[in-house]
Amino acid sequence: MTGGTKTGQGSRSQRTAESITFDSIDQRILDILQRDCEAPITSISEEVGLSPTPCWRRIKRMEEAGLIKGRVALVDQKRANVPMTIFIGVTASRHEISWLNHFRELIEDIPEITEAYRLTGTVDYILKVVVPDVATYDRVYKQMIERLEFNQINSMISMEELKFTTAIPTRYL
Repeated sequence: MTGGTKTGQGSRSQRTAESITFDSIDQRILDILQRDCEAPITSISEEVGLSPTPCWRRIKRMEEAGLIKGRVALVDQKRANVPMTIFIGVTASRHEISWLNHFRELIEDIPEITEAYRLTGTVDYILKVVVPDVATYDRVYKQMIERLEFNQINSMISMEELKFTTAIPTRYL
């Protein structure tokens, strides 16, 4: 069953992905959009067995619910002259909210940092950095240590990309 909100939920514009039930057709639509966000509605609707208007409505509903956060162009790193990927393991010098807030500001200010995650375990954060060369990475590293104190920074240069996808599994919807 599709659509609807849980009892007590707000208007249609306030719905979230948690308050809406998605079915196998929605999953198939998401799989298609994750492969090609510019796929024509007619092609998507044909592939999932719907007419274009109900298919379009499902996509809009998933966007309004926040399940589809946006549509982007994936840029080839090599052609964009940032072929080097470096992962940085960061151990915080202090485990305080003020340090975390400064860290958030720092990573937002450095465009070469494309992903950042807070972790459990011996490393507190992992960052993904894309740069043209080691000299540029060194500049990023210096920006980081000039602005914030770290207990440890451990850099790992990626030798080969074995798998890359932005698609997430939809079978859990």
